[in-house]
Amino acid sequence: MGLLSDPNRRRALTNLLTRLNTPLCVVCYLAGVAWFMGLAFEPFTLRTYMSENAMGSTMVEEKFGSGERALATAREFAAHKKKADGMPVDWLVKAMQSRGLEVFTQSFSRTLPFPDENKERYMVHGTNVYGILRAPRGPRTEALVLSAPCSPGNSNNQAVGLLLGLAQYFRGQIYWAKDIIFLVNEHDLIGMQAWLEGYHHTNTTGMSWTPLHGRAGSIQAAMSLELSSDVVTSLDLVLEGLNGQLPNLDLANLFYAFCQKIGVLCTIQGKLQRNDWDTSSGYNHAVQTMLLMVLKQASGRPWGDHGLFLRYHIEAVSVRGINSFRQYKTDATTIGKLLEGMFRKLNNLLERLHQSYFFYLLPSLSRFVSIGYYMPAFGLLTLILLLRLGSLASGTEDGLAEGEQASSTGVLSVLTPVVISHLTGMALFMLPVLSQETAVEHFPVSETEAVVLTAIAIYTAGLALPHNTHRVLTGEGTEQGWRVLKLVAVLYMAVLLGCTALINFSLGFILALTLVPIAAFVTPHMPRVLYAFLMVALSPGFTLLYCVFLYQELQEAPVSLLDGWNIFLSVISQGILDHSLYGSLVYPLLSLFIYPCWLLLWNILFWK
Repeated sequence: MGLLSDPNRRRALTNLLTRLNTPLCVVCYLAGVAWFMGLAFEPFTLRTYMSENAMGSTMVEEKFGSGERALATAREFAAHKKKADGMPVDWLVKAMQSRGLEVFTQSFSRTLPFPDENKERYMVHGTNVYGILRAPRGPRTEALVLSAPCSPGNSNNQAVGLLLGLAQYFRGQIYWAKDIIFLVNEHDLIGMQAWLEGYHHTNTTGMSWTPLHGRAGSIQAAMSLELSSDVVTSLDLVLEGLNGQLPNLDLANLFYAFCQKIGVLCTIQGKLQRNDWDTSSGYNHAVQTMLLMVLKQASGRPWGDHGLFLRYHIEAVSVRGINSFRQYKTDATTIGKLLEGMFRKLNNLLERLHQSYFFYLLPSLSRFVSIGYYMPAFGLLTLILLLRLGSLASGTEDGLAEGEQASSTGVLSVLTPVVISHLTGMALFMLPVLSQETAVEHFPVSETEAVVLTAIAIYTAGLALPHNTHRVLTGEGTEQGWRVLKLVAVLYMAVLLGCTALINFSLGFILALTLVPIAAFVTPHMPRVLYAFLMVALSPGFTLLYCVFLYQELQEAPVSLLDGWNIFLSVISQGILDHSLYGSLVYPLLSLFIYPCWLLLWNILFWK
């Protein structure tokens, strides 16, 4: 404290930090990247453990044995689905009623802002069917949910069959203290969104749906089941939800514990468990698994029906059956026993899951990285912005001390690029959807292509911002002006990245990797051609493009440049749709805040 309270020592420390500013920034950046890459190394990870006492043991006897009957039900469901060319509502209602459930339906409709060419839909109409098993030994104030989406074609028929088989089996048990809801939703996430909004009496997305006539208690936990084969080789656990939310880690620990008990092969991110942590191949495997989770979480989209439950503080996961080339096989009876065991343990909960972690990264199902371990990596990157802020502040004070006074023209030269940058961001956020009809009339493109190409056009047009700014201004900017503008931009970016990382660490870290070097070192005195190329290569749009190729590479499905570009265009359209349909915040964050902040730095490079 004496060092900071003494003016002479404080000035000496400031001079030292200013003189070594660039080397310190480089060291912090390299240290932040190295820290993050080291998170998958075993000493940086913790072994998973059960924090909730009510779920601390898997000592329950699973007796479900109706796997073959469930598969026969699945084939019957598939036949009726093919006959109805969609959800066989009447057959499902009768099937659930015959199993002793209170059955209800919900109709919903949604007109998308533009056609979803990936799933070939625009005006969506559907029906959700759900049955409630009332708790025979409880006040019926709490509930659990088991859902299975009714997917087009032959997808997920086995999941619906197993759901009905479990409903029939659960009906004969007397130990349930919570209501159990068996839900079959149509049109995947859209149907789930309609059901959740109806259940909680909210309407945040403008969807039309009929009110629910049957309700159970407050939902404590939920599981979504996805099976498309009679025999699976492994079960994959999907955790990533809307806006990067994750369920309580105890739910993932419970799944892993039962997989270990029953002998089911389990994966996360589609990758198997490995124990050779001390080898280079084992470390590479852990890094790839962790990076896949980071990329999925950063996308902000729900990667399964469970992802929408997390918005309502309901812990939920999706269990996805994988049928691959592995010789290990798991039948429907074994999967049913696993789900039975998990629901029996969840039935014992006296309160919501809250004791374990909500912020974590998983290099495997048996190891995890807590928030206390991965946040320093982001902190080292943002420390660069704080160091640059100190250097800029001292430079600005020195300039003012030398007699340069802020004039109205100087204030205008700083305020104008800020306003124009944010107006460009508003155009990027609003115009692609609003102008699609005009674009279709004048160009030979579809509505989806019009939206995506308009967004790219506005994004590219922002590169002309310095020219437009200087046309608005009279005269040229001062040396002090760009310093003040950079001070504003760096402070703005530090706040943006900090807030983003608190909500979605993965998104904040990826943006910090590319934007922090630009914010730290861009000045008008650099070689403009070289730095303009570097700034464009590190812009938010190109960062998204790099993430597309990296994700395909980590999935062991590399693509060509043309295919990668097509996936990139699809990701843009899907991001806009996710915001409109489910309330994803990634697209508005990038268009309204991150992109304008990058434009401020672009304006500094071309400052006159």
